[in-house]
Amino acid sequence: MISAGDFRNGLTFELDGDVVSVVEFQHVKPGKGAAFVRTKLKNVITGSVVERTFNPNDKYPEAFIERKDMQYLYNDGNLYYFMDSESYEQIPISKDVLGDNFKFVKDNTECKVASYKGNVFGVEPPFFVELVVTETDPGFKGDTATNAAKIAVLETGARIKVPLFINQGELIRIDTRTGQYMERAQK
Repeated sequence: MISAGDFRNGLTFELDGDVVSVVEFQHVKPGKGAAFVRTKLKNVITGSVVERTFNPNDKYPEAFIERKDMQYLYNDGNLYYFMDSESYEQIPISKDVLGDNFKFVKDNTECKVASYKGNVFGVEPPFFVELVVTETDPGFKGDTATNAAKIAVLETGARIKVPLFINQGELIRIDTRTGQYMERAQK
């Protein structure tokens, strides 16, 4: 059990049947009345953020989120299969659990699978991936306009904006958190 007076950023605990993480906290001791803890909490499963105040003596059960490195193998319809690198156990994860940034993940990529009490609620791909451009308009000499971009289709099927000088068949680095082109990569 953890008391509200011990809240710190990143701490996860159970609140009203949900698992929440402390995003911000502030201990407030007004001149008149009892002290309290003002917090901003994020539901780790749904992602919703709420503000709430607590009595510093309130106690809540601490929640342990397990983040395990797993290798993405393949998908079969709406199920995506991941393999535990230590036990070689394969687990299917529903497409609903995967975030938008999963479109940058190709087979055999290491991802972090987040679960609480054995229930998977999120998959975190690596921050940066290198993918081949499979389709884009050709670049022309003299296309040097600042910040000009064109659409490129990547080997995973994802579509992103890339600079005009990027050609089909090139290997590029992408930030999966923002979905933006970073740089050319070495083959």
